[in-house]
Amino acid sequence: MKNYCYIDGQNLHLGTAGTNPPWNIDLNKFRVYLREKYHVEKAFYYLGYVQDGLKIEQLYESIQNAGFILVFRQHNSAMIGKKKGNVDSDIIFSIMKRIHKDNDFDKIILVSGDGDYKMLVDFLIEEYRLEKILFPNKKFRSSLYKQIGAPYFAYLDDKDVKRKIAHI
Repeated sequence: MKNYCYIDGQNLHLGTAGTNPPWNIDLNKFRVYLREKYHVEKAFYYLGYVQDGLKIEQLYESIQNAGFILVFRQHNSAMIGKKKGNVDSDIIFSIMKRIHKDNDFDKIILVSGDGDYKMLVDFLIEEYRLEKILFPNKKFRSSLYKQIGAPYFAYLDDKDVKRKIAHI
């Protein structure tokens, strides 16, 4: 199998480090987990782009060093600090374009709990192209996903998964 993974970086961060208690994903362990569990060949990590010094540049570097393909959503300078990454439409467009033009992969893994992806998830299920939607945690999952069956989703904060991917 040759699967691709699309990660909403803001949603992943808020669903892990922004929870109570907070926890952090070890990006290297997470990339290995995606490769071994879901046969992910390419993992695209979407973030809003911010030029904010060394700390943020180190984050970008650590994401790439772990084997993720970093994809930025640019904002004009007047909007920096006023809005989040808001990468939803970029991810949806990229997946649809890849299905239409590339099609050299089997299935999609999506990492987000955001309900904005619900139509995409329904389409991928209908087309037998969704491997899993990985929700960062049980509390941040949109209620729109209540209808999808258990074979199509998993939680990153599940104790067995968390043990494999958490930064210690």
